[in-house]
Amino acid sequence: MKTLRRIAVALGAAALAASAWAQGVLPGPVVSTQWLADNLDKVQVIEIRNDAKSFTREPEFETTKDGKKVLDEFGGHIPGSRLFLAKELRTQREIAGNKVSYMMPDRATFEKVVQTVGVLADKPIVLVPEGQKISDFNDAARLHILLKTYADTPVALLDGGMVAWLLEGRPWSKDAPAPLTTTWKATADRFARMVADSPDVAAAMEKKDVQLVDTRSTSMYLGVFKRDYVYAYGHIPGARNVPLETLFVTRGGAIRLLKPETYRAVFQSLGVDPSKPLITYCNSGNDSSLPWFIAYEILGNAQARNFDGSLHQWTLEKRAMNAPVPAAM
Repeated sequence: MKTLRRIAVALGAAALAASAWAQGVLPGPVVSTQWLADNLDKVQVIEIRNDAKSFTREPEFETTKDGKKVLDEFGGHIPGSRLFLAKELRTQREIAGNKVSYMMPDRATFEKVVQTVGVLADKPIVLVPEGQKISDFNDAARLHILLKTYADTPVALLDGGMVAWLLEGRPWSKDAPAPLTTTWKATADRFARMVADSPDVAAAMEKKDVQLVDTRSTSMYLGVFKRDYVYAYGHIPGARNVPLETLFVTRGGAIRLLKPETYRAVFQSLGVDPSKPLITYCNSGNDSSLPWFIAYEILGNAQARNFDGSLHQWTLEKRAMNAPVPAAM
């Protein structure tokens, strides 16, 4: 009876999530500013920021000589939205005797953070990055991974982010969010399905049955230079390079995502089949979060995973690297 009850609960949760999508609450994993403006009452908006002060700062605009409106000082938020600080997406863990930085928080820690932010369990979520830099979208995609891992609530990203919202003249507020602690619970655990660890990557490298996708710049991939927290030059042997800069455009002062067919063509032209098993990685797991989102959500590849520790952990563990060119002096 207990087994049947657990199955019934699981099926009920899955049905709830599926019905929310089927009812058209969210049109897909990416929503436009117009869609959000038309459906604000149907969703909860979570804004991801590095600077908490920007949430209550008044944005400043400037009009150029040719009549274009530009954002001179970023600030403000969509009325009614909640603030999620990007620093809560990274923590240090001890793994096999190594202190690995920039890792995703564990289930219990993440649950507490989400409760403090004021996230509701029964309302679809739209994640809003700042939209000025591609790193803003990586932060949002990283939060997306965690929400998809631990809950069944439908979640989407806002194309263009808050910058696009502001430049289009849509309503904004600088009011501090009212304190709100919810009872949101981590009701699922799909971590191993969406997130890879170093043994997973080592197995993929040896068996060659899972594509490794290095999303850093080509210079870092080739070994011309590296970050100081990565302890060897080059890339994981067998990895293909799909640089992050090939996966977005800047239009009207805001970061914009591309069409599915464009993403499919980019991956294929760089030697990656986006329909087959793959693991994205970067220096610390953050810059490969958006490429994961593109493969998993936009292109529908349920076999895509992101390597959380990425090259920081990989090189800390002194695993194999391939550096095709000499490092810059």
